[in-house]
Amino acid sequence: MTTDEPGRIIRAERRAQGLRQDQLAGAAGVGVRFLSELECGKTTARVGKVLAVLAALGCKVRIEPPPRARHLSGGGKCRVSRRQPPRTKASRCGSQPRSVCRWLPWRPG
Repeated sequence: MTTDEPGRIIRAERRAQGLRQDQLAGAAGVGVRFLSELECGKTTARVGKVLAVLAALGCKVRIEPPPRARHLSGGGKCRVSRRQPPRTKASRCGSQPRSVCRWLPWRPG
């Protein structure tokens, strides 16, 4: 999906409902300029504002994970390592090594 697709959907649904941009913007609580840019494929938009526009139109959003993806509860774990940090970076208290939390990606098997 590109940034143009949601904009095209929003514009088509707005027009199908016979709404002007100012009417939809008012109903969604966003500015007319934001709505206009969103309909044109704005690449940097706040998710909350986009969801508000979609909700005002009665649209639903569905996100599906990839078929082989694992959920965070079982796929990857955040582990604390007690390894010494690089000498160029001092720990916050100065006497204890920093704990490094690193994301371990999911591995099949």
